[in-house]
Amino acid sequence: MTFSMFFRAAGFTLCIGLMAACTSTPPVAAHAENKSGAAKMDSGTLANAPYRIDIPANWNGELVMLLHGYEPKGFPRETPWPQNEETPVFLSQGYAVAASAYSSQGWSVADAVPDNEQLRAHFNTKYGKPRHTYLVGFSLGGQVALASLEKYGANYDGVLSLCGVNVPAKKAFDEQVLTSLVAFDYFFPGTMGLASGGLADPASPLMLDPDALETTLKSNETAAAILSARLEIPRAGLAGALMLNNLVLREMQMRAGGFPVDNHANIYSGFGDDAAFNKGVRRYAGDQNAMKYLAANADLTGRIHKPLVLQSNNNDPTVPKRFNAIYPALVKAAGLDGNLVILPSTGEGHCGFTHEEVGAAFGKLTTLVNGGHHPDSH
Repeated sequence: MTFSMFFRAAGFTLCIGLMAACTSTPPVAAHAENKSGAAKMDSGTLANAPYRIDIPANWNGELVMLLHGYEPKGFPRETPWPQNEETPVFLSQGYAVAASAYSSQGWSVADAVPDNEQLRAHFNTKYGKPRHTYLVGFSLGGQVALASLEKYGANYDGVLSLCGVNVPAKKAFDEQVLTSLVAFDYFFPGTMGLASGGLADPASPLMLDPDALETTLKSNETAAAILSARLEIPRAGLAGALMLNNLVLREMQMRAGGFPVDNHANIYSGFGDDAAFNKGVRRYAGDQNAMKYLAANADLTGRIHKPLVLQSNNNDPTVPKRFNAIYPALVKAAGLDGNLVILPSTGEGHCGFTHEEVGAAFGKLTTLVNGGHHPDSH
């Protein structure tokens, strides 16, 4: 996986401001190419969201809406929007693939959900309504897919979330993003270069150097081991995860207009001497409007009415193992677990799937949609 695809596939998933899609907005700067025997490529921009559509010569009349992962704010974008690395998996099976770049970068679920909807409507208008339409999301795109399924389920026949942070955004920020950073700051005080207001201070670094973080971790491997075990982040990926969590937190702070998390009431455990940790860990007051924004975006409920397939990776440094049970529990509480299939974890790292594994997981979904079942999948 390339550096750019790591960020677009990796990261975290989502916040959702579930606005209605503006499907009447005409595309701009669109162009298409159609070579005999080759896939048709159509790209352009819909309401500030670049998009790409690929249709194979042997199109089977069905559509995959492909949702990419976290893309840091300011990360250079290619024009036209490039093909996702997993697109050939679906094209080779005859599926058309439509992918929105989203109209904003960062924790962009508030924009990604309606951006994806307007692209789906654009595809239907230009190429005809597909026989089946699927959502396939990676990482942050996985949560976009879940939010879209809950909000616009009537428009889709099934969803596949791969390596997704399949949890409400508030829980992701509270239980992993902020927790990892305050814990690192507790064990290695003063090493992140934070300004006087700590993580909430706009003057604190937006980007942390992972090499410097790794050097710091090596200075106290006992503390590093505690962090790795408690956070469920493999030791080798700990520095990178801390870098990413800081980036995500700072970007959300700017997006929400204030510090989006409050840990004053948190009682932490699993950090060795928990009494000392809870006494010494830095506490932050969340901005009420920012916390409301976070809670309103990706406030997942588990109320799904179409087939959903979930698959995670082993030893994922971005999505801790304990997160994998959260969305299934929501679905079960809603009495809808008959729509859910959980595949065994595979691969290593974050979004560490082979093309064959992606194809196999998608095959589970299409079998379900077409009336099959998988008794070995729950």
